[in-house]
Amino acid sequence: MLRVLILGGIGDAVELAIKIANIPGIEVITSLAGRTREPANLPGNVRTGGFGGVRGLTNYLREMQIDLLIDATHPFANQISENAAAATQEVGIPRLMVIRPPWEKLEDDDWLEVEDNLAAATTLANRAKRVFLTIGRQEIGTFAHLQEIWFLMRMIDPPNTDVIIPPGLILCDRGPFNLENEQEILLKYNIDTIVSKNSGGNATYPKIIAARKLGIKVVMVNRPPVPPGKQVADVDSACKWLFDKLDISLQNGK
Repeated sequence: MLRVLILGGIGDAVELAIKIANIPGIEVITSLAGRTREPANLPGNVRTGGFGGVRGLTNYLREMQIDLLIDATHPFANQISENAAAATQEVGIPRLMVIRPPWEKLEDDDWLEVEDNLAAATTLANRAKRVFLTIGRQEIGTFAHLQEIWFLMRMIDPPNTDVIIPPGLILCDRGPFNLENEQEILLKYNIDTIVSKNSGGNATYPKIIAARKLGIKVVMVNRPPVPPGKQVADVDSACKWLFDKLDISLQNGK
């Protein structure tokens, strides 16, 4: 029996857990960071919350006798990915990163690419009046000082009550989103600029298509670097990697 720990955070982790939950010879544990208050239902064992850094994750891997770790966290969750790289190296178990490809700028896109949210906020000053802010709830305080700009802030859950937020409206919604609705939102709120992380995938890409069609600027936050290690771009490739590891395990009589 192979015990597999999936570090979740995006839809890929849910899809992966569903696909491998009933495979004979595999026991799956999915770990969620706990940032979403109502996470998707998942098969198998599910844990929520952090591990306590590299040491905590290392101890967990040993205590739970984890054989394989699959990092399917959000492309911007670089800290847990760094921790996973260090912990699996310490324990000596294989690690796979599921990293969906980033969106690529097309000819008709009006993008300004920046390194982080702070750079995005700096860029908006004196350049935007009505902004569609789609970076989630964790870092919206970075934009709170921009009092001359109106923000439509979309996120899955509302921010904590102690967080200072920029002026505007909070819209709680969960993807996937469709092009028609995204265009409607941009027109209804007279949006002139979108701020987005380059998360990749299809669930939130319609806002980028809508911006392209309507000639709206996009401030695109680039991804942080990922630690070295084996990578795949999709769930099917992750399943193949896992099946290969399972075959090796069976051949070794585990």
